[in-house]
Amino acid sequence: MVNKALMVRLEAKPGQEEAVAEFLRSALPLVEQEPGTKPWLAVQFGQSTFGIVDAFPDDEARDTHLNGPVGTALGERADELFAVAPEITYLDVLADKV
Repeated sequence: MVNKALMVRLEAKPGQEEAVAEFLRSALPLVEQEPGTKPWLAVQFGQSTFGIVDAFPDDEARDTHLNGPVGTALGERADELFAVAPEITYLDVLADKV
């Protein structure tokens, strides 16, 4: 069961929409190496608005993910790809079907 989650909202800079989509696609193999990250979804809400929704069994797994390779890469490329800083929302999961 998952108890913790994250929702990350990403707004691409004009002209960087495909680069953001590719960045998110390229993150999947990194996340697949994290046993505590289930599920992980990269989504597109609109033309330039993207997001990540992921869930974890506990705070430790969530923190491990945030400090892992995807979180690091997100921070390193934020100025290049995003119009505003990524908006990270911490969530408590009330029920799930994973």
